[in-house]
Amino acid sequence: MMPRWIWLVPLLALLSACGTLPRGGGYFEDDGPETSPPADVANIPDAAPKTEPRSATGNNPYAVYGVTYAPLADARGYRERGVASWYGKKFHSKRTSSGEPYDMYAMTAAHKTLPLPSYARVRNLRNGRSVVVRVNDRGPFLHNRLIDLSYAAAAKLGILGAGTGVVEVEAVSPDEPATQLAQVKTYPLQVIAPAVAAEELSSSQPAPAAANPKLYLQVGAFTQWDNAVTLRNRLEHETLRPISIQPPQATQSSGAEPAPVYRVRVGPLANVEEGDRLTQRAAQLGVPDALIVVE
Repeated sequence: MMPRWIWLVPLLALLSACGTLPRGGGYFEDDGPETSPPADVANIPDAAPKTEPRSATGNNPYAVYGVTYAPLADARGYRERGVASWYGKKFHSKRTSSGEPYDMYAMTAAHKTLPLPSYARVRNLRNGRSVVVRVNDRGPFLHNRLIDLSYAAAAKLGILGAGTGVVEVEAVSPDEPATQLAQVKTYPLQVIAPAVAAEELSSSQPAPAAANPKLYLQVGAFTQWDNAVTLRNRLEHETLRPISIQPPQATQSSGAEPAPVYRVRVGPLANVEEGDRLTQRAAQLGVPDALIVVE
């Protein structure tokens, strides 16, 4: 059986070709939770980081929808913010990209570039809950999602009903806890689907105070100010608003100063669903690689 991300591509391609978004949620049609999920899902322990050999499959460069991904050789230092989704019964027991069967009740996740296997702490920036998952699969490839969580991980983070969550993903390992902010990347779009009519499971640990993350739709990044202004004015004329140009961020460098980067962004956004809607609108206006970013 082929890895999930390979045999799922034709279906997702068909869905994305429709040009419409489902009403919300994080799974499509017959995916989602089982009719009677285990009552103790909230008590499933987090994954425990340990040293493991790299998987024989899933770690070489690959391409999906014309985008080439180069998996990281080492997860240490990785940290990035973005939108999490989850996948469930449709893929339960199916082979993952690492060759292991997917278990929706295990603390696992799919990621585009983290090594297989590796471990990551995923923190819900809305409610402060966090879990540690073992990354053993590739995805998600559509609709600006950063990570695809197992049903159990999504339940513990409190994102089942909404289907998505604003999260921070940070690599963890037995020997190297240091982190750094990952570079912003542009990914293809991810189709979402009807929300789960399921009760959110409470975390077994008290959550710290929730943050107030801001979401934006980044529609371009330029080293030339004039190019940023041209795109901003064009999209503003097409009523893609509020739109602004973010000034270059200050950097510390011992060598030559890097060229400034002017980021054109729409927002802040009210929620992920608005980001999805504006992503589609941006694509219609000739910006196919708009990216939801979290600050």
